[in-house]
Amino acid sequence: MVIDIAGTVIIITAFTLENTCIAISYRTFAMKKKIFFTLLGLLILAGGISGIKALQIKKMIDQGKKMVLPPEVVTVAAAQKSSWESTLNSMGSLVAVQGVTVAAEMAGKVVHISFEPGARVNAGDILLKQDTTTEEAQLRSAEAQVMLAQNNYNRIDQLLARNAISRSEFDNVDAQLKANKAQADAIRTAIAKKTIRAPFTGRLGIRLVNLGEILKEGTSIVSLQTLNPIFVNFQLPQHQLSQIKTDYRVRVTSDALPGDAIEGKISAINPQVDSATRNISVQATLENTQEHLRPGMFVDVQIVLPTENEVLAIPTTSILYAPYSDSVFVLETKKDEKSGQEGKVVRQQFVRLGEKRGDFIAVLSGLKEGDTVVTTGVFKLRNGQSVVVDNRIVPEFKLAPKPENS
Repeated sequence: MVIDIAGTVIIITAFTLENTCIAISYRTFAMKKKIFFTLLGLLILAGGISGIKALQIKKMIDQGKKMVLPPEVVTVAAAQKSSWESTLNSMGSLVAVQGVTVAAEMAGKVVHISFEPGARVNAGDILLKQDTTTEEAQLRSAEAQVMLAQNNYNRIDQLLARNAISRSEFDNVDAQLKANKAQADAIRTAIAKKTIRAPFTGRLGIRLVNLGEILKEGTSIVSLQTLNPIFVNFQLPQHQLSQIKTDYRVRVTSDALPGDAIEGKISAINPQVDSATRNISVQATLENTQEHLRPGMFVDVQIVLPTENEVLAIPTTSILYAPYSDSVFVLETKKDEKSGQEGKVVRQQFVRLGEKRGDFIAVLSGLKEGDTVVTTGVFKLRNGQSVVVDNRIVPEFKLAPKPENS
């Protein structure tokens, strides 16, 4: 029985383990079934969404193929041949015809300043006076010595006429008179040098000294510049030397005078070429009646040559700039295949560009005279796009534009 009981126990234990395994297997199968149906549902959902989106995209593509863009409103201009003056361009600096920094020739104390900074002065006008009391006292003493020597000379001269004295005595008195006069003249010169005058007519700069200041020899007092006329110095490569001559016109522009150009003439060409840069130095003279140009200013210089160039010009706004090549849009007439009606379309044409002048630019290749190009809104266009021309809003293009200040 014990054996039976033990057998029963054994049988019961085996039955319990078998049921547990069956239960675990059933739960695993149920979980796998749940995961399978979940994945299947997700796949069905994703497929449905993909199908819907594919239908939507196909519908949009079909609508895009059927859609016709409205024509773009543009302005146009014809490519025209024009005669442009030949020029050489350079950069230069302005230099005063005469310009110095007035300085003290002798040491002394400033007792009077006669000028206002920035004022215009004439040659010889007094600018500054230094203390000359010591020199004036020395001058009075020297003049007394001159007077005494002159009296001695007069007496000796009379005695010499009667042969009452030797010639050597007369020479000594004559030399003494001349030495006294020279000493007096030296003192007068020192007094004159302490009265500082304008060496030429021009415009003064900023005052650099003050009343009562002790000046040393060479101390700067004020800048003096002649502003009208004024020089512009610039350089050109040596291969352009044969193209220029004196009296050729030059045109000068500066950011200090926006929109304005001042003309002058070449006044000098350096006979020597710079061995380091192989450039030739050129100087031109400009009228500067308004004194807008000042020494030291940086300017752009344009030398006008006597010959002219024939160019094919179009407005600069016609150009669509790109790294690979610049292009324009040429206006053409094209018949619609469906309706049979004629309309205006644009064709993108690549071009090679040349010099720019004002609102125009020269076209070296890619266009011919009479071609009509779009002048505004080229960045919005594409090749073959239909357009409508409306030149009522076309801007005014000029070779020498002068925009008004706003």
